[in-house]
Amino acid sequence: MIRVAQPIVLLVTILSMGACSAPDNSDARDTPSPLLRPSGFTATAPETFNVRFETSEGEFLVAVRRDWAPLGVDRFYNLVRGGFFDDTRVYRVVDGFVAQFGLNGDPYVNQAWKTEFLVDDPVTQTNRRGRITFAKGGRHSRTTEIFVNLRDNPQLDENGFAPIGEVVEGMTVVDALHAAYGDGPPRGEGPYQAMVEARGNAYLDAEFPNLTRIERATLEP
Repeated sequence: MIRVAQPIVLLVTILSMGACSAPDNSDARDTPSPLLRPSGFTATAPETFNVRFETSEGEFLVAVRRDWAPLGVDRFYNLVRGGFFDDTRVYRVVDGFVAQFGLNGDPYVNQAWKTEFLVDDPVTQTNRRGRITFAKGGRHSRTTEIFVNLRDNPQLDENGFAPIGEVVEGMTVVDALHAAYGDGPPRGEGPYQAMVEARGNAYLDAEFPNLTRIERATLEP
């Protein structure tokens, strides 16, 4: 997997020219995102919980089971609690295979998490249609990227991809996630993962404006 070591960010300073001075939001702007410190996201997840994804195509609900893959579920739980998936894009949809997301819109956040690898969970459930699973590029390489199986993919079981939950409402929304861009290089012309990591939403919104947006992901009882 090709990775870009240093993200590129353009900082723009906006000067107010109005007669009335703008509110001073410098404290809010200067407050670093908690997501820049992965060490603060180590809570143990409940045994079961639901996550509602609100997207530009509609909503879908995921039921998560910790006994399926405890390490993966704990990571997923912490990412949702921290707002990691909010205002992100479903950047890889391979029609009839998987829909993948889980790179943050802020490239500095991606940099902070890119080496937060998880040890593989044993595969206790099959990757059937509607189940969600961490993506990985090899043994013990899971970080933040998630995919939804768009079909039954039992071949992924043999390669150590352990499902953490499944879509229980809104699978029609998942099927409607924007897929026209297809896979990324070298297999297709879709978003280049290294560029998503390095530039975040700035890259995706400029080059692939029709991608489905994840507006927010929230925990439900």
